[in-house]
Amino acid sequence: MGLRKLVDKIKPAFEEGGKFAALHSTFDAFETFLYVPNTRTSKGAHVRDCNDIKRVMIIMVLALLPALLFGMFNVGYQRVGGADYTIMQNFWYGFLKVLPIIIVSYVVGLAIEFTSAQIRKEEVNEGFLVTGLLIPMIVPVGTPLWMVALATAFSVVVCKEVFGGTGMNIFNPALVARAFIFFSYTASISGENVWFADNADGHSGATALANLAETGDSGFAMCDAIIGTIPGCIGETSTVAIALGALLLIFTGVASWRIMLSVFAGGLAMGLVFNAVGANAYMQVPAWEHLIYGGFAFGAVFMATDPVTAAQTNTGKWIYGFMIGVLAVLVRVMNPGYPEGMMMAILFMNALAPLIDHYVVAANIRRRNKRVKIAK
Repeated sequence: MGLRKLVDKIKPAFEEGGKFAALHSTFDAFETFLYVPNTRTSKGAHVRDCNDIKRVMIIMVLALLPALLFGMFNVGYQRVGGADYTIMQNFWYGFLKVLPIIIVSYVVGLAIEFTSAQIRKEEVNEGFLVTGLLIPMIVPVGTPLWMVALATAFSVVVCKEVFGGTGMNIFNPALVARAFIFFSYTASISGENVWFADNADGHSGATALANLAETGDSGFAMCDAIIGTIPGCIGETSTVAIALGALLLIFTGVASWRIMLSVFAGGLAMGLVFNAVGANAYMQVPAWEHLIYGGFAFGAVFMATDPVTAAQTNTGKWIYGFMIGVLAVLVRVMNPGYPEGMMMAILFMNALAPLIDHYVVAANIRRRNKRVKIAK
């Protein structure tokens, strides 16, 4: 109650005509972060409940925590001699390495969001709460901080603000940031050194996908791949941790289970097609292994299900997700120089999602028109 009284006391200074009216959007952002917004819908048809954007974003953050916390531990585990340290020692080491990346992502992204809201005199939306955490989780721990800052700025400005802000973007902002780093600074997000925080000491090693592309063998035990104690991007290695996040998202209804299931179905189907062809060692990799390695599971759960950039119709979600799975495995196998195809698959389908929904709706209209004619 004391905090509420304090907020109400200083609020007039940030309203129109107040001493700090120019910072109204900034004050409003902090107030709505602490409390439910005072605004209410007054026109049009709306479903009125407690699930506002803030609560949806917080649930997404909670769903990401298992993968993030395990990723911090894995960063410590992958260092030289990591297996000889305790769980807490490895976690603390990884925490100190990952935290600066998270801070840079949030500071840069929120600074741009707040500035943009002030210029437009609009509210600051909570969308970057998730994006700011996703960006650090889908890059290698060895990515330079200045590169993370530049990619974050590019993503927020070009992918979000140019299109009108949260809810208006066509492409997933976090994946745009990763794509920016990959295509602008390929050597800093690929190879055998970037996956380790202690790469300055010469610690290097290929990821499972790199090994699959080269030899058809991941080089890691399957239990390690499922648990996540293998080299990879910070939040993408543990299938178990990602599954925990998926259960929370499905239980709360925040993410679409149709998209998740169809992504895995598409990846499995494409893998089985390659198994049937079997022209090289990579095509002979068991289809289900594609679902475990790399960013496939992470992308299916947290990226493909982005409600802004995904298909909106139920039928469209099945098509959208299935094609992401198919394209991800297709890119992996057919382009060994780029073993991780999930990023490109999701971004490509982001662009096609509106078209998919258009044809789904058009097909429904045609079916209804036919039923009307028959009834007459």
